[in-house]
Amino acid sequence: MDYITEIKKLKKEKNIVILAHYYQRPEIQDLADYTGDSLYLSKLARDLDVDKIVFCGVHFMAESAKLLAPHKKVIIPRVDAGCPMADLATASDLKKYKEENPDTIIVSYVNTTAAVKALTDVCVTSSNAEQIIKEYIGKKLLYLPDQNLGAYLKDKFDLEMDLWPGFCYVHNRFDLKDIVAMQHKYPDAELIVHPEMKLEIVKIADFVGSTKALLEHVAVSDKKQFIIGTEVGIIHQMKKISPDKEFIEINEDFYCRNMKKTKLEHLYNALLNEETEITLPDDIMISARKSLDKMFEILEK
Repeated sequence: MDYITEIKKLKKEKNIVILAHYYQRPEIQDLADYTGDSLYLSKLARDLDVDKIVFCGVHFMAESAKLLAPHKKVIIPRVDAGCPMADLATASDLKKYKEENPDTIIVSYVNTTAAVKALTDVCVTSSNAEQIIKEYIGKKLLYLPDQNLGAYLKDKFDLEMDLWPGFCYVHNRFDLKDIVAMQHKYPDAELIVHPEMKLEIVKIADFVGSTKALLEHVAVSDKKQFIIGTEVGIIHQMKKISPDKEFIEINEDFYCRNMKKTKLEHLYNALLNEETEITLPDDIMISARKSLDKMFEILEK
């Protein structure tokens, strides 16, 4: 079957919008109506005037889209495309923490389940974490689930903040000595990294930013070589935007297996059958939505 032709045909016939994260397979990114990071895609899910969305990403992203667009049908091609980092923070454990620390403000990365968001005061993404966290300087905080991004924020703003013992298994695999060796090998290259990396790596980077920020940076930088300290899926977009520049992988095996689960056949089946729909209990929907609304309230004020 010519999946590409059939997918284009189905999405047009059914008026379904396809959203894809930057870490998806290149062929999925190229078929999407919109490609971006989790913040951009969440905004689109909320604001697009459509009834149906197919979200090519991992489960928490499609959940977030459903929370922000409760009356829209949100479909994920692979229901088993989870996020190991999100799984490291459970609602039961967070509830226990809140009981023991009732005065602590809960700041959750968007990379969390809807059940965790329902116990959260405000959500952040890697794109807006610094802007959001500034609103809470001087207060007692918990950041979850990514201890690396949390450590970056805590160090930068000197926060009184507990860190949940979680991490992105892709970003956490990067080792400082390998990074330094790569810098010696490519002395003219700029090291750009995601803040989900270990703090010791973030501190030696030439540029630190979210997936979107990294993409925007390479487009405007005068440098011609870049050592890429994040999931390798972003390189596809970097090459499209800056074909005259070189993007160096630190390790080609450092990619998110769950992000790569979605293949053309799964996207086709999702469009054809519309069966893998995201559904959430009403009480979770209402409570979890508040933490995302608080994020947008701060960003848009």
